[in-house]
Amino acid sequence: MTVKDKKSTFFFRNLLRGLIWLVVIIVVFWFLKNKVDVNYLAWLEPVYTNSAIVILIYTISEILIGIIPPEVFMIWALQNGSVVTYAMLILMLAVLSYLAGLIGYFFGRYLNTTLLYRFIRRKFLKKMERMLNLYGLYIIIVAALTPLPFSGVSMLVGSVKYPLKKYILYSLFRFARFAIYSWFIWEANAF
Repeated sequence: MTVKDKKSTFFFRNLLRGLIWLVVIIVVFWFLKNKVDVNYLAWLEPVYTNSAIVILIYTISEILIGIIPPEVFMIWALQNGSVVTYAMLILMLAVLSYLAGLIGYFFGRYLNTTLLYRFIRRKFLKKMERMLNLYGLYIIIVAALTPLPFSGVSMLVGSVKYPLKKYILYSLFRFARFAIYSWFIWEANAF
């Protein structure tokens, strides 16, 4: 298998994983919404209704290697019911995620010799570092489109001093992920 074939296989395998993750989230969301006779968000009500807290939690999660999947926040964005409001919230989430990745990039680029970065790298990023060495720019695109931790990959990319212009260009795929995933979530909500 050639290097190009390995990269393509890596890309499509992870894209498929991302799509499977999306399907699982949509099925669970639809099932809870339509088949379970309880208010599935009642226990989240104090946080769920306060947009500033939700956005703060989301931003922290995205900066800290994507602890909570963005799809959870896409479902939160459905609360208003208006397609325009939903689209604006999704755009805001996408911009925050993109900026969190950029913060991760600069964190990796300029703080890669600190004790904190070495700890994060050893605990969370070792596997992704091997993938970065093998797949290069493909890992940026895959992390932007799939559940791979986008901010973590961005830190690694910054730590190897990958060219900023290329990183900015390839990480724009993050917006495609938000557009596609949010459309599916919107449709699942209407179903």
